Amino acid sequence: MEITFLGTASAYPTPSRGVSCVVLKHDNWCWMFDCGEGSQIQLMKSPLKPGKISKIFISHLHGDHCFGLPGLMCTISQNNARTEPVELYGPLGLRKFLRVSLELSRSQLGFDYIVHELQVLDSQLPADWMEWTVDHAADEKLHPNEKAGRLISPDENGVWQLFNDGKFHVQGVQLQHRVPSFGFAIREAPQPGRFDVQAAKSLGIPPGPLYSKLKSGEAVVLEDGTKVDASEVVGPSRPGRHILVMGDTSDSSEVVKVGRGADVLIHEATLENALWEKCLENGHSTPAMAAELAQQLDVGQLILTHFSQRYRPLSYDAQEGEDSVKKLLEEAENVLGKGKVICAEDMFSYTVPMKKT
Repeated sequence: MEITFLGTASAYPTPSRGVSCVVLKHDNWCWMFDCGEGSQIQLMKSPLKPGKISKIFISHLHGDHCFGLPGLMCTISQNNARTEPVELYGPLGLRKFLRVSLELSRSQLGFDYIVHELQVLDSQLPADWMEWTVDHAADEKLHPNEKAGRLISPDENGVWQLFNDGKFHVQGVQLQHRVPSFGFAIREAPQPGRFDVQAAKSLGIPPGPLYSKLKSGEAVVLEDGTKVDASEVVGPSRPGRHILVMGDTSDSSEVVKVGRGADVLIHEATLENALWEKCLENGHSTPAMAAELAQQLDVGQLILTHFSQRYRPLSYDAQEGEDSVKKLLEEAENVLGKGKVICAEDMFSYTVPMKKT
């Protein structure tokens, strides 16, 4: 399982950074989290394939997190003869944004898509929400490639249950920002234990179909009538991996409901600690805020992203009078310690290791 950062800038793309876009790759599929302006260009620079994207999660509807979506959908159409729909998850209004963009540009896709919208709570709305009337309703007539999706409401615990296929479970939680924003928790199902080939051979089990049955937890019967239980050759199951991807936020406290003990927390750190008041005013977080949350959740690795343009990337030599992302890294490390924090750069990839038993 690999996480690739296609964009790590806040607000707008620069020559050295794209805006928010993260891709989770596992086996033969990719899930994308946010799709800011220019994300398809970043995707083309990476080893990732557009046609492998099967799900897209949009944290909120600010442009630096969704303006690249219509173009990406057209790019996927050009590069892949897919048969399965692309599923999208995001706040109420995402369906209308994508449908109108595709309809006005008369964009016909080579595949179907489904938009599942997350019901927005009153507590997520900014104080001036009613002063800027927004009609989230989309015309009942679907785009030619659109299939009807769900409107997902939070459960009794205030958690949005987005997707569960028995292999992965994806949940959403509300974040505080200037528009409704969400964070996503991706939890992998427990993985089978390691198969002990030598133990299998010592029991006289021939390689082949019996190995597959034992690996899947089934007992087998050998030709001489001996019954072998899977537990004799397969170790205990291993916990699945757990990843948290937060959208823009000045308060991520709701993630404690779904995020304790996560392997990775991806969190914004737009401005340094000294600019805390400005951060909160704009609905963003500082490195210390992200690190304190990671500490509270006891996550294995904190990865910071969504940096203001005032901070030069780590890979660039900051000139005198310029600030580097290194300042943000050090501020988070002051809370968590060295080795527990990474500041992502565009095209940076992080492999999420399998958990030990």
